[in-house]
Amino acid sequence: MNLTLEHVTGGYGSRTVVNDVSFTLHPGEVVCLLGANGCGKTTLFKMILCLLRPRLGCVRLGEETIADWSRSRLARSFGYVPQMHIPPFDFEVREIVLMARAAHLAPFASPGKDDLRIADEALDYLGILHLACARYTEISGGERQLVLIARALAQKAQWLILDEPAASLDLGNQIKVFRAINDLAKTGLGVLMTTHVPDHAFMYASRAVLMSEGRILTLDTPAKALTEPMLLKAYGVPVSVVEIGVQPGIKLGIRMVVPNQL
Repeated sequence: MNLTLEHVTGGYGSRTVVNDVSFTLHPGEVVCLLGANGCGKTTLFKMILCLLRPRLGCVRLGEETIADWSRSRLARSFGYVPQMHIPPFDFEVREIVLMARAAHLAPFASPGKDDLRIADEALDYLGILHLACARYTEISGGERQLVLIARALAQKAQWLILDEPAASLDLGNQIKVFRAINDLAKTGLGVLMTTHVPDHAFMYASRAVLMSEGRILTLDTPAKALTEPMLLKAYGVPVSVVEIGVQPGIKLGIRMVVPNQL
């Protein structure tokens, strides 16, 4: 089912943060949401996940508006991966992933053999089954992100929502995380993620959404959406978009241009 936002407007109290945002995302694609700090990305995520109710407009899955769905139904539809997660207790990796199965259990029920199998399959799919008995607080940042993706995968959700999945990760772990995201999209999972790095969109996304001051500036393929004028308008910094790699005509990177007076 498509994920559709129709004229979504909202914020906090009387302050509007997201204003008249509309777009449709399709299963199997990776869509990057970009924009300067404070442009409304996190607020938009909250409205998609029903953590914040839009003042106007709606969010739909297929033909259904999701505003009044139960938390368990939402959890079966959306897997959310935050930037960084430190649990209050020293859980094992397998226990972290098993928590995702709560959306499929009756009240007060405990995970069974099938839930354990699903959790281990998610860890194995991402190549981290060997970490199942490790303490989540003692593994690397990149490994934690993969564990959180495994947890979302174990939810058997239709959509994966990621907030800065590569934040604070070294290059190697960034590549591992984005490869995992691309592999999941190929299975039909829809992926919406935020990033502050346009290169991530150029390299991994099928489409890019560029926001500024709560509105969408442009939505298209990364090469068409993330142009020099649009990046300047969104971030207030002049950049040059250059072509790199072996695929002619595909823009895969940006080069910052620092004004002479700086």
